[in-house]
Amino acid sequence: MATKPMSYPIMEKLVALSRRRGFLFQSSEIYDGINAVYDYGPMGVELKRNIKDLWWQDMVRSREDILGMDTAILMHPRVWEASGHVNNFHDPMTECKKCRRRYRVDHLPEGTKDCPECGGELAEAKQFNLMFRTKLGSTDEGSMDVYLRPETAQGIFVNFANVVASNRVKLPFGIAQLGKAFRNEITTGNFIFRTREFEQMEMEFFIHPGENARWLEYWAEERLNWYKSLGISPEKLRLRAHGPDELAHYSSACYDVEYAFPYGFSEVEGIADRGTYDLDQHNAFSKKKLDYIDQENGGVRIVPAVIETSAGVDRSVLTVMTDAFWEDEANERIVMRFSPKLAPYKAAVFPLFKKEGMPEIARKLYEQLRRHTAVIYDDGGSIGKRYRRQDEIGTPFCLTVDHESLNDHAVTLRDRDSLEQIRIPIGKVPDILKEKIGL
Repeated sequence: MATKPMSYPIMEKLVALSRRRGFLFQSSEIYDGINAVYDYGPMGVELKRNIKDLWWQDMVRSREDILGMDTAILMHPRVWEASGHVNNFHDPMTECKKCRRRYRVDHLPEGTKDCPECGGELAEAKQFNLMFRTKLGSTDEGSMDVYLRPETAQGIFVNFANVVASNRVKLPFGIAQLGKAFRNEITTGNFIFRTREFEQMEMEFFIHPGENARWLEYWAEERLNWYKSLGISPEKLRLRAHGPDELAHYSSACYDVEYAFPYGFSEVEGIADRGTYDLDQHNAFSKKKLDYIDQENGGVRIVPAVIETSAGVDRSVLTVMTDAFWEDEANERIVMRFSPKLAPYKAAVFPLFKKEGMPEIARKLYEQLRRHTAVIYDDGGSIGKRYRRQDEIGTPFCLTVDHESLNDHAVTLRDRDSLEQIRIPIGKVPDILKEKIGL
């Protein structure tokens, strides 16, 4: 069934724009949808890919000390026993005896006994495991219970020895990956902030034990600064240290990068000191040696400690979209003020009219630009309506071919945010855009 409307006007407007302009759609919408599962439309998938590409560039390709991986979604069930997810990955759940709506107990006011939805009596709380379970095998008799992974991190940990054996690495070094994860959340909501199918951008940084505090502080600051580099308002970002009662079973210390959403500060990324927990557990359960020979310290075998950075792609998308959303009342328009490096399209090319040679010039310019970056060609409707369309999908610049272009071989460049319009020679368009947005 469809997700209920949120009580935050800005978020409701953002959800409406997302659907209207092709950023996000509810999954299986023609069959009334699935709660907390979303599909990315043409604009949304470009925005999402830009975020992922920037993360990969900054975390893997631009560093010497981090390698990439892409591990499988399906893993041996013993992995999740060793990691603690089978025994510890639970939320306290209660169910209304009348309407059958389910709630996380820790999301209800303390002492709540009646259903917030219908007023019915709430059942006694019980622990609910968040992992999706499925069968692996062609027959019921020969099948094995497996889980859809609730995080991508364990794929890195179980491959630690493989990476060390196949690459010339020395501590400290990291292993990063992007991938899908699945959690059967009891309580979802706030659009794509908490969903059951999502993508993670995770990195496990292996260090000498005892250096945990220094590297935790380093990565917390690095990750906070990365969100600022995306053009997100610095005053709406913060680092928050976890209290002892918030820490996961594997963590001894943790920071969250949080953003001030309309409903309050909420986590976008976690930076955790996982210590040696994961490698120790897999050493014990698999009976394989997941350690590191420290040649610089006499060839002793050690189990490295780990600092993890774990970001949600979908939460990053929501953060960027929320921060970019602007109601320009003075000019009666809605604008997505994306940083140019995140915008689905970097520029739009318009012929003012579909006649007098303007489409031919505009199309030639469009074909030239699209070889270098993401641009869109639009000749539908009035120029004002086309500007408004591009404003709502966050295109930073519009280039219009008009009557004068036939004689002066120039186009009008319009800035999305300032609305400034300047005349520039067609031959200089690529260089000027490169200067403004980095073609």
